Formats: sequence, C-alpha cells, structure tokens
Amino acid sequence: MISATQIRTGMVIKFNNDLYSVFTMTHRTPGNLRGFVQVKMRNLRSGSMNEHRFASEDKVEKAIMDEQKMEFMYKDTEYFYFMNTENYEQVQLSADFVGDSANYMIDNLPVTVTFYEGKPISVEPPPTVDLKIVETEPGLKGASVSNVGKLATLETGLVVSVPQFIEQGERIRVNTAEATYMERA
Repeated sequence: MISATQIRTGMVIKFNNDLYSVFTMTHRTPGNLRGFVQVKMRNLRSGSMNEHRFASEDKVEKAIMDEQKMEFMYKDTEYFYFMNTENYEQVQLSADFVGDSANYMIDNLPVTVTFYEGKPISVEPPPTVDLKIVETEPGLKGASVSNVGKLATLETGLVVSVPQFIEQGERIRVNTAEATYMERA
C-alpha cells in the first residue's frame, strides 16, 4: 500500500477491485482546506476513463505488473498466438482482448504483453510498425509538393492516409499510437 501522494503518471493501481492506469495526477492544497490528489485514470478491463479525488492520507494498492517480451506468431479465426522469446511458452489471446492492436499484428512482430497475477491484461505493439500497402489509388505526377493525402489499405486491414506519391505495394512505417503514416520504410 502506498500513500495517495505517491501516485505517479503511468503507474497501475488497484482501486475498487479493478486495475487502473494513471494518466494524470495533480496534488492540490487549497488555502484553508485539506490537501487532496486528483487522479485521471483508465480502467484496464473496460477501457473507460475515470477521475477520482483521493485525500492525501488515503492509501492505494500499487499493482505489481509483469511485462514479458513476446513475438506474434499467427492468428486463426478466433485467437492471436504469441510466444515468449525467452522460454518459448505460448499464449493465445482472443481478438476482443487484443483490440485495436490487431491492426498492427504481422508475423514475428515483437510485442509487450503485461500480466497481473499470471493473467494477461494488455498487449502493446512497438511504437512503429512497417506494413505493406495492398490497395490505394494511383499516384499523381508532381504530387510531392501538395499536402493532400489519399487512403491506403494495409496488409492487416488498417486504413491510413498517405501522401499522393505513395504507390500500391510499397512498405510504409506507421505510428501505432495514432494509426498514422510516418514515412516510407
């Protein structure tokens, strides 16, 4: 158990029998009132954002997380399969569990799977992934000057806006946090 004043951004805490990832934390001490800690946090199970005000003397439980480096192996109709790169153990996770990260899953992709009490709670792809364009409109001559984009469908089914000069069959680097085009790969 830690004091509410020891909560930090990025920390995972157990609150109301659920796990929450802390996004922002503000310690306030208004003039003649007792100090408090205002925390904005995301429920790791449901994904909803919550705000809560803790009294400075409140105690919260810091969750001990186990992050494992894994490699995405393959996907079947229901599950995604990952392998621990150190001990070769395999984990299967449902498509619902993987969520939006499924848009970046290509063979042999290194990912971080976070476990709490032996159960997986999140899958995080690397910050950037190189993906192949499977469908887009033909490029325009001299389009490197314009700032107008076009839509491109990638090998995983993700659709991103790319510059006009990008062609079908090219590999591009995608920012996984924002699902945006960064550069040619």
